[in-house]
Amino acid sequence: MAAVISLSFSVPSQCPERKAIVSSTRTSATNFEGFRLRSSLSCHYVGVRSSGSCSRVIHCMSTSIELPTVSETKLNFLKKFNRPIPTVYNNVLQELIVQQHLMRYKRTYQYDPVFALGFVTVYDQLMEGYPSDEDRDAIFKAYIRALKEDPDQYRIDAQKLEDWARAQTATSLVEFASREGEVEGMFKDIAERAGRKESFSYSRFFAVGLFRLLELANATEPTILEKLCEALNVNKRSVDRDLDVYRNLLSKLVQAKELLKEYMDREKKKRVERAEAQKADQAIAKCLAEYQQH
Repeated sequence: MAAVISLSFSVPSQCPERKAIVSSTRTSATNFEGFRLRSSLSCHYVGVRSSGSCSRVIHCMSTSIELPTVSETKLNFLKKFNRPIPTVYNNVLQELIVQQHLMRYKRTYQYDPVFALGFVTVYDQLMEGYPSDEDRDAIFKAYIRALKEDPDQYRIDAQKLEDWARAQTATSLVEFASREGEVEGMFKDIAERAGRKESFSYSRFFAVGLFRLLELANATEPTILEKLCEALNVNKRSVDRDLDVYRNLLSKLVQAKELLKEYMDREKKKRVERAEAQKADQAIAKCLAEYQQH
C-alpha cells in the first residue's frame, strides 16, 4: 500500500523580485484498532524550466507496509489447521503464537537459527505425547506459516545446530569466533548484529536456543553460559530471566499433561463401562425375545 505525497516549490532562480510560493499537500493515516503501518519516505527531485523562472518539484513517495494483527495471525493458523486441538495444548499454543507474533513484527526482528532452535525445542516439549504424530507436524507447519515464515527452514536449522552442538565441548562452544565453519559463521553474524543492536531482536526463544546448545554439548557449568552470552553480545541477565520462565512453563505443562492423562483414562474407563452395559442390555433383550418365542 502506498501513499503519494507531492510537494511543489516554486524557487526563484536569478529572479530576486519574485516571492517564493510554497504549496504542500499533506496526507495523514488514521490509526484504528487492529491496524498498524510501517512507513518509509523516499524523495526525488525534478527540475522544470519555465519562462523567466526556474521551478523545482519534489516528489515524495511514502511506502507503507500493512502489518497483520494478532487476530489475523491467529485466524491464519486456524485456517491452516482447522481440526480440533485438545484444550491443554491449544491454550499454550494460542499464548505462544501471540508472543511470537509480537516478536516477529518488531522493527529489529531478523530470523536466526538460534531463535529457530529455541522455538523448535519449546514446541517439541509442548507437543510431546500429542495423540497424533501427523497432526503434531501439521500444527507446527500451520503455526509457522501463519507467521509468514518457513517451517522447513526452522527444522533444518534446528537440526543443524543440534548436530553441531553434540560435537562440541564447553571450550569449543564459546570459542566459535576463532574458528571457521557454517555454524560458526551463523554465530559470528548474530554476534555482529547483537553488538550493533540495530538488526537483532532478543527473545525468550533465543534464550531457550542457547540453553539447548549448552545441554547438547554437556556444558553444564554456569560460567559457560556467561561466556557464550558475552561472545554473542547478549545480556546474560535477560537470558537467566527467560530460562526461569521456560522452566516454569515446562513444570506447568507436565502438571497439565498429567491431568489430561487422568481425564483421558477416566473417559476411556467410562466408555468401556458403557460398552459393557450395552452388551448386557442386548443379551437380556435377546433372552427375553427367545423366551417370548417359546
